[in-house]
Amino acid sequence: MTGLGAVFRPQLAPERLRSVAQAADDAGLEELWLWEDCFREGGVSSAAAALAWTERVRIGVGLLPVPLRNVALTAMEAATLHRMFPGRPILALGHGVQDWMGQVGARAESPVTLLREHLHALRALLNGRRVTTEGRYVRLDDVGLDWPPDRDVRVLAGATGPRSLRLAGEAADGTVLTASTPPEGVRQARRLIDEGRATAGRTEPHEVVVYLLAATGPGAGERLRADLAAEGVGSVPDLGVAGDARAVAEAVRRLAEAGADTVVLQPTGDEPDPEGFVRFAAEQVRPLVG
Repeated sequence: MTGLGAVFRPQLAPERLRSVAQAADDAGLEELWLWEDCFREGGVSSAAAALAWTERVRIGVGLLPVPLRNVALTAMEAATLHRMFPGRPILALGHGVQDWMGQVGARAESPVTLLREHLHALRALLNGRRVTTEGRYVRLDDVGLDWPPDRDVRVLAGATGPRSLRLAGEAADGTVLTASTPPEGVRQARRLIDEGRATAGRTEPHEVVVYLLAATGPGAGERLRADLAAEGVGSVPDLGVAGDARAVAEAVRRLAEAGADTVVLQPTGDEPDPEGFVRFAAEQVRPLVG
């Protein structure tokens, strides 16, 4: 079965999160995803609040920019969430937008090297191991968590380019793809991820999560076109969907057939009813998605 989720976009004020998260939980939505976009809302703090306000919905953060974090802090925060809310947090790591990283003095000369070192160290720490490493960016001296998760947890990576996609296959447990990824892009990403998995000798399942820009209701088509144009992908075919539940479900199925395990509906930045959007995803689209 294809997983289905929705995004709480950080264009909304932080205090709006509670009502959207509770609407998602009440409607039976499987996943609600948050973004840590500079300079809007903290990913871990928002996720902790959303998890505390809800009972069932899984809360994803896609993604946490690793240049902003020491890996020990990432591990402590991730372990805390997983122990307090077992089975419900989903954390994805990535390079971050390089211009934003430059603004805060955290731009790495080699983002791929940084992400590789961070992923390897983080997964080891969350598995309860003591880690000593002297990498280009990640340096740990006999570090271990006092309270590691008491079950296996997944660490995902956000990726776009070929090197990052291969790295995700090598060093992460899943991959998050942006809403700028059409079905053919999902197929290509799967091939690159599998190359990385083969290089690392990994055979366990690897989840691919894809955002799908979606709009419904009055003015849906216009809002969708405006968002695609603002992202500079207005001329890319097969991106986004505007329409009723059947149209959205068909777009979800196309991504699933291309290799997506979970599709996360991303509302437009000017979505007029975020609570209604998550209910639409859970109550109208979900029954139509296999």
